[in-house]
Amino acid sequence: MGEDRRLRAVVALARGMAAAHTPQESWRAAADGACRALSGSFAALSVWERERGLLRVLVNVGTRAADEEEFPEDETYPVHQFPEIAEFLHERWLEGGEPNAWVETAAGPVADRRRGGYCHQRVAALRRRGRGCCVVAPVVLNGRAWGELYVARPAGEPVFHGDDAAFATVLASVVAAGIAQSERLEEARRLAFTDSLTGLGNRRAVDLRLDEAMEAHRRDGTVISLVVCDLNGLKKVNDSYGHAVGDQVLERFGSVLSRCAAELPHVLAARLGGDEFCLLAVGPSADEVVRVAGDLCARARDLEPGEGVACGVASTGDPIGPLRSARRLFRLADAAQYRAKAAGSLEPVVAGREGDDGEDPVVRLADRPPAPADPAHPGDRRRIRGRRP
Repeated sequence: MGEDRRLRAVVALARGMAAAHTPQESWRAAADGACRALSGSFAALSVWERERGLLRVLVNVGTRAADEEEFPEDETYPVHQFPEIAEFLHERWLEGGEPNAWVETAAGPVADRRRGGYCHQRVAALRRRGRGCCVVAPVVLNGRAWGELYVARPAGEPVFHGDDAAFATVLASVVAAGIAQSERLEEARRLAFTDSLTGLGNRRAVDLRLDEAMEAHRRDGTVISLVVCDLNGLKKVNDSYGHAVGDQVLERFGSVLSRCAAELPHVLAARLGGDEFCLLAVGPSADEVVRVAGDLCARARDLEPGEGVACGVASTGDPIGPLRSARRLFRLADAAQYRAKAAGSLEPVVAGREGDDGEDPVVRLADRPPAPADPAHPGDRRRIRGRRP
């Protein structure tokens, strides 16, 4: 491969990773760019899970074997079975001292190997999947082994040589830079959608998930349920014990909320702000969500100091009328929560149940007729709570 072509390949790889919006997109761009750059037919990117002693495959691209998925759930390989990488995974490198890539072939050892000894596992895998050779490039991030980049060619194609291994080393460095950028962006996104005190989602995360859920609801009627709850007595806790204790109560309730959310699939637990929290469920039935809300109320009563929670539920699985906007679901859940607080209810109040018509409270107020004039005071209209003048 000419120097100009290799330079263009490096630029294309870097651009592909820079354009990625998610870690998965970044992994795929890395593997795909390296595969193209080295004229391979298959490539994989793997990460070293130190606590498990395993290389876990993140992505497979190109011509995959029957047992290879694009984003495998649990394709792992014990590091101790691969002597040629066991050494570099346990090392740290200063700038300029990163490990070189090496070549394996289905025929066994090659003359221009850069590291380690003959690896029977690699050779067996190449033969089993109809590949003739591969080049393996360690990926080093922040001076520490992160994983490996693997590119293969089919049997019958030209075998990788020393120059290819040297080029793969360069590509692995580009991949490492792209992964570092992706991880920084992912951390920034995580912070942007996370409540700093409790570690739960924040209002921004709820709004984003609710917008996505609304699309699914309009498309196929997916059930959306929103549980809004307000911690009772938090001001009294802050006034009596101080805000540090109040924050501890918020954190403990956040843990309770998270445990309850885990009882159902596709549920987001979030702190909306102050002493207000919510659960957003997409898919589970209204009855399942109400059950979890009841469990949440029961668990919250055990928190000390505190006075439990006021909890309101609104679900498209109940008779609340058509859901034209996400704001309407919030208003219904809020109204149910206010009724729970006013009544001192120890159980969740559910919009559309127990005589509640599920009507939008804002629309209901706007549609009511004005209060009648007081005959004793012509021209004067008394304002009655719940009616507009």
